[in-house]
Amino acid sequence: MSGHDNEDLIDYEDEHDVVPNGGAAAVDTNGATGEDDKEKKSFTGIHSTGFRDFLLKAELLRAITDLGFEHPSEVQQECIPQAVLGMDILCQAKSGHGKTAVFVLATLQQLEPTDDGQVKAIVLCHTRELAYQIRNEYTRFAKYMPEVRVNTFYGGTPISKDAELLRDKKKCPHIIVATPGRLNALVRDKILDAKNVKHFVLDECDKMLEQLDMRRDVQEIFRATPHHKQVMMFSATLAKEIRVTCKKFMNAPLEIFVDDETKLTLHGLQQHYVKLEEAAKNRKLNDLLDTLEFNQVVIFVKSVARCQELDKLLQSCNFPSISIHSGLQQEERISRYSAFKAFEKRILVATDIFGRGIDVERVNIVINYDSPPDADSYLHRVGRAGRFGTKGLAVTFVSSESDQGVLDAIQSRFEVAISDLPEHIDSSTYMTS
Repeated sequence: MSGHDNEDLIDYEDEHDVVPNGGAAAVDTNGATGEDDKEKKSFTGIHSTGFRDFLLKAELLRAITDLGFEHPSEVQQECIPQAVLGMDILCQAKSGHGKTAVFVLATLQQLEPTDDGQVKAIVLCHTRELAYQIRNEYTRFAKYMPEVRVNTFYGGTPISKDAELLRDKKKCPHIIVATPGRLNALVRDKILDAKNVKHFVLDECDKMLEQLDMRRDVQEIFRATPHHKQVMMFSATLAKEIRVTCKKFMNAPLEIFVDDETKLTLHGLQQHYVKLEEAAKNRKLNDLLDTLEFNQVVIFVKSVARCQELDKLLQSCNFPSISIHSGLQQEERISRYSAFKAFEKRILVATDIFGRGIDVERVNIVINYDSPPDADSYLHRVGRAGRFGTKGLAVTFVSSESDQGVLDAIQSRFEVAISDLPEHIDSSTYMTS
């Protein structure tokens, strides 16, 4: 059983936080079908299916139409027909492929809301921001299903409020989106009755199952749910050894791996690096922000202290900057995330806590001020730019042998050529018109 007390969210040190993924219902026409099928599907083949072919509830189709989604992405085309029938799903696809919409639509399609205080679906993710974002996706797709109640539970907020909500049969959520630490505390204290759960979802499953403390929490919650239920797991990166762990929770799952893991490229995203001394980073960052055209920029650093200081420095230079890191209180973190998503700020300085699963449609540039710790982290970080089929630009600062080693590993694993940053980049190549 987890050693976290009831008031704690499982928060990880940013320095050890591996980074991104997630996504609203985006359309991406690239990607292969899985490990055994290396051929790309044709443009026509992918778009021959529409959301109406999935025989979804009229309320869901109406919401999908309102959101402007016409054709499912490859992930959605492969997963949704099976997911809505209750099949277990294990899915790996890079950021922006619309994985979130798969489990949101599948659970809403099968949900039969009641007012007897029964929780029907549990969705677990590893950060508060991602929980908040997933809840918003449920709100968007359940627009015409007013009887459906969805709530988020995470640390940093009074557990007494969560208990009050769960004990009120008229307010108890049908769908819970939560971080493992807080939800395990609610289960452990017998505040949450999970015996009626029909759907168990892990978003960023590798992140939660790789870390022993979080895996312990997930297992405790899982054991409190019925033996017969639908289990769905999603991630942008899924190593073979973690797939084995995932499948221990599942019953003959449909396994979907879009794009072979050695070729997890991001189409439409320009990727460059800059070799420079540590002392020259600030000047180079200033030059880039002055010369590049951008809608919004995310700048990644490796620690809370560096995040705070760089944000202060940018603000002192009159850049519209804001920062997000684990040192902030929960309400402040959500407030800053909302402000950035609402385009009130155009520059975000963040630790890797912002990397996984966070979707901000206007982000078209990612700058790795500090090099990511590994290739997976790089993929997740730069996946913040160029989402939803748009263009983007990623620039990585390389200032040590260690940084160079990570860069070499990225190019080797993902078979992508990351070139030296040219003196001038045509804005039309990274700005969507």
